[in-house]
Amino acid sequence: MVLADLDKRAELTVWPSNGPARTAQAREFSSLREALAAAAESIQANDAQPWIITEDGDILSPRWIRANADPHRLQ
Repeated sequence: MVLADLDKRAELTVWPSNGPARTAQAREFSSLREALAAAAESIQANDAQPWIITEDGDILSPRWIRANADPHRLQ
């Protein structure tokens, strides 16, 4: 992944850490940067399991998001 990928569209799906899968919520974002910020927020607020699919088809796991969603890295 390169910095230019942060400006491409992405879809975020947030799965609850405790609860039925049917309560997952999906949203589209105009940039991966926005999706990562929302994913990090959901982890902190709800201890959720966010997954992101990028415009190029990459699938970013909760572990990858935790390791790479630092706001300073997204600048």
